Amino acid sequence: MFLYMTMEGLAKRSRSDQPLDEGLLPRVGQGDRAALEALYVQTEKAVYALALSILRDPEDARDVTQEVYLKVRAAAHLYVPQGKPLAWLFTITRNLCRDLQRNQSRDGQSPEDLENDARFSYISDPTDRLVLAAALKALGDEERQVVLLHAVSGLKHREIAQDLGLPLSTVLSRYNRALKKLKRYLTEEGVRL
Repeated sequence: MFLYMTMEGLAKRSRSDQPLDEGLLPRVGQGDRAALEALYVQTEKAVYALALSILRDPEDARDVTQEVYLKVRAAAHLYVPQGKPLAWLFTITRNLCRDLQRNQSRDGQSPEDLENDARFSYISDPTDRLVLAAALKALGDEERQVVLLHAVSGLKHREIAQDLGLPLSTVLSRYNRALKKLKRYLTEEGVRL
């Protein structure tokens, strides 16, 4: 129960209930800086959460997040409105993460040890950091993605399902399975829940 309350509390603290304005992208494509800033404010936590779920390194995730908005600024004029601007941003994010992973594997770099890493930019509460570090370590890619999108960016399960192109039942089952894994992992690590 504690784990669930921690994850829900984290999601509520980071959620902006403003709907994403799809009209921002054409304005960004025309060079409107205010539109780019508004898009950034509305989507940056979700983009960061997705990058973090893939890369498992907070600094790399921040770098990719910034690069996403550079790409958006350069390619916003190509965006075709389909009612899913966040899904478009997620596609850019996934592609940049894959590029970074390929480059790192070519360079022989490995991800930093996350056990001693407390550099989560949006998380100040030590309990939340512990849970997120556990999520990065203990969960599979798909579960980690759903948990971080919900917890860090505050997206609702329905929104995650839509933006990832998954059925809502799949997102809910991944989330619930992930919470059980996290609880088991934290209990094994000696954390009292």
